Amino acid sequence: MTDITLLIVDDHPVVRDGLRGMFTAAGSGFRVLGEASGGVEAVELALRLDPDVVLMDLRMPGGNGVDAIAELTRLGARSRVLVLTTYDTDTDTLPAIEAGATGYLLKDAPREELFAAVRSAAEGRTVLSPAVATRLVTAVRKPVAVADTTLSARESEILGLVAKGTANRAIAAELFISEATVKTHLTHIYGKLGVKDRAAAVAAGYDRGILGCG
Repeated sequence: MTDITLLIVDDHPVVRDGLRGMFTAAGSGFRVLGEASGGVEAVELALRLDPDVVLMDLRMPGGNGVDAIAELTRLGARSRVLVLTTYDTDTDTLPAIEAGATGYLLKDAPREELFAAVRSAAEGRTVLSPAVATRLVTAVRKPVAVADTTLSARESEILGLVAKGTANRAIAAELFISEATVKTHLTHIYGKLGVKDRAAAVAAGYDRGILGCG
């Protein structure tokens, strides 16, 4: 049986060492091809090494996991991405799945559960931790007629920077996200505020008290 090849992506060296050791100790069945400490490096290595599965953390200073997943999906990479993180909030899980992640697992998962998840991901099967699966089901079952008009913390942060006249590229650099992600957040902000451009969004932000007093 051919070993499942892996790329480990995490900004903490101790975590990467632990995961490599875990898969190496498992004996035959897995082979770690490389490690990356951020999303940008992860995309580069995934395209070069062509692993079966990429174990992807989400929040990293060297480019976040969601952007990396979206880029790999856009480029048509063969590798399946299995998110392995400590975060299970809606603002983390939903964007990762929408970006193209095959699975989403929390770092407190037992060793055998992680091994099984990697095998499933390599076969193209969706793998979700129970907590994440529950969140996704809840999100799907939300009445379509009830629109969420509340800005998330990140959206409020971006709107605040827009109000200061910060350009998309500068916002991306300051928040360690891609410019494309900034534009996606702006689209969501416009939709929630019922506006069509930056100026109207800022005006609505002050009007609703999101940005304080105008």
